[in-house]
Amino acid sequence: MSQQAIRTDFIAALPFWISLVYVPILAFAGWQGGVWLWLTPIYGWWATSLIDFVAGLHTDNPDTETPDEDLKWYTAITLVWPFVQFLLVFGALYYAANTDRLTTAQAWLFIGTVGIASGAIGINYAHELIHQRSKFERFLGDFLMTMVLYGHFRSEHLLVHHRYVGTPRDPVTALYNEGFYLFFPRVLRGCFKSALGAEAAMLARKNLPATDFSNPFWKYAAWQLGFLILAFVLGGWFGIGLFCMQAFVAIFQLELVNYIEHYGLTRRHLGEGKYEHVLPRHSWNAAHRYSNLMLINLQRHSDHHYKPNRRFPLLQTYDADAAPQLPYSYPIMTIMATFPPLWKRFMNPKVRAWRRKYYADVEDWNPYNKALNPQPP
Repeated sequence: MSQQAIRTDFIAALPFWISLVYVPILAFAGWQGGVWLWLTPIYGWWATSLIDFVAGLHTDNPDTETPDEDLKWYTAITLVWPFVQFLLVFGALYYAANTDRLTTAQAWLFIGTVGIASGAIGINYAHELIHQRSKFERFLGDFLMTMVLYGHFRSEHLLVHHRYVGTPRDPVTALYNEGFYLFFPRVLRGCFKSALGAEAAMLARKNLPATDFSNPFWKYAAWQLGFLILAFVLGGWFGIGLFCMQAFVAIFQLELVNYIEHYGLTRRHLGEGKYEHVLPRHSWNAAHRYSNLMLINLQRHSDHHYKPNRRFPLLQTYDADAAPQLPYSYPIMTIMATFPPLWKRFMNPKVRAWRRKYYADVEDWNPYNKALNPQPP
């Protein structure tokens, strides 16, 4: 697809700031309580999907040679959000732990809906930030990820996922016919273990032990402990429970997205633990306009794997001949993934069609389905 010049003024970038709408929605829902507490999930999953149907697809490709300094109004939202989320999470936590406007059950529900924002927006922005060269942006990415008790995400994502996606060594690649509720505990264990191993291997190459203080796991732990202490100060043990609830919902959402992004898409094993290079065909994409504004083009996922540090306004979309396309946007696909029989009935035929299209010569898919191929070095 041909590229077009991108407008770089604030008005052009403003649609990507739509994520801030979560703040008044959460504030209103928390103050009103009752059935209004369902307003955030209704907006985040159902209303967003409905708007996508109305707004349609957006397949224009911006000029990838646009310099970073021209994108300041686009990237500013990712620099502003970490501070917004800090105030949102801990303000909501203090309110939920101390107000008499909410019952205990409603307090849990309210803080869980805050986790929708820290997951759908915060983790997504952290994903953008950790890929950049700027130390400040990487710091903000770590800040957001430790706020949901998932600091090791940066180590796993940069050192494991991008290198080994579509192979048995990547815990984030969902296997064909693997239901989400089997994937979720597997990925929680696998990501932590692989992240820890990747950092230890890097230190070993410098003749340093895994316990060396240059291991970022110390930083992750310190930030997470600090957030837990703050939660205790604001709400006691109930505050810690609420904070963990927020974090769990955010992580749950992250892994739902991870599940759908590469479901069943495996790289060809070339023998002796070697695999073909990552190609656009190894990610599921969606070109839906509104959710791509909300998710800062995360659904242009094939191009992200092609150029991981390419800033979100410049990510490219591919046609269906080059990269598999989802019929619906990520929000509605994640809803579907929470119902494994429905998901498998809908997606397994698409995976089989993908295999026939790109790998018609492969006769035995069992080693791919069960992650039995040799792990890459």
